[in-house]
Amino acid sequence: MDGNHLKSLLPKTEFSRRGFVITGVTTGFALAVQPVQAQSVITTDTKGLVAGMAQIPAEDGTIPGYYARPAGKGPYPTILVVQEIFGVHEHIQDICRRLAKAGYFAVAPSLYARQGDATKMTDSQAIVSQIVSKVADVQVASDLDSTVAWAKKTKFADTSRLGITGFCWGGRQVWLYSVHNPKLKAAVAWYGPLGHANSPITPVGPLDLAKDVQAPVLGLYGGADPGIPVAQIQDMQAKLKAANKPCEIVIYPETPHGFNADYRPSYRAEPAKDGWAKLLAWFKSHGLDAHGMA
Repeated sequence: MDGNHLKSLLPKTEFSRRGFVITGVTTGFALAVQPVQAQSVITTDTKGLVAGMAQIPAEDGTIPGYYARPAGKGPYPTILVVQEIFGVHEHIQDICRRLAKAGYFAVAPSLYARQGDATKMTDSQAIVSQIVSKVADVQVASDLDSTVAWAKKTKFADTSRLGITGFCWGGRQVWLYSVHNPKLKAAVAWYGPLGHANSPITPVGPLDLAKDVQAPVLGLYGGADPGIPVAQIQDMQAKLKAANKPCEIVIYPETPHGFNADYRPSYRAEPAKDGWAKLLAWFKSHGLDAHGMA
């Protein structure tokens, strides 16, 4: 099975918008998540890191992103970081810095750049209807491939040791990318929806594709997430087991959606801490060993 497998499962979609406005990376938190729960926000400094904005050549233009890596020569194992619905705002950038502190080259491309800037919108439902619903799965897979190519050209990223992690909307894309890219070494999906929207551009979901997963995926889910029922998560577990896939799903009891989002009321410190430890261990055990910074 080659890297075009996901495309073969999806209808051909025209996503080119040459000259699209480059948007979607902010220096703060997305407006839709205000007020931020400042008392629980984790802030990772850039000491010993090189971090900043990136301009990533894509199939039809250039998309922005944010990256962070240790300040040494590298090359470092590479981790793609896939945004929540709110875009590449401060929380996603901090995830990149946390991974860089652990010894990775981490990069989060702005996957809504053609559709609009979710970081500047104040209403979550409007973000979904006006932006997210217009983002094709084939576009996301293509942009992630382009991000890997960009990272490789920096000479600081070892893309032969490639991993991915993502949150909510991004967690779903992690499952899909594990179908798309056979070179992926490991993946971690945080509370990613397992079904799919009734849309021509998102016609299949992780539950439909369990048998086609090509990489070891760790799924981290909340047992009290109304949008992703435990029965659905267990269905995914059963499908993966039946297909003999090297995947694991952890369900945290009485834990809501977005439990790693330390800037929101949904944050749960203990599951978030445990999930992060499991992420690092998962990457290490699947060929993405990195030397963390002192």
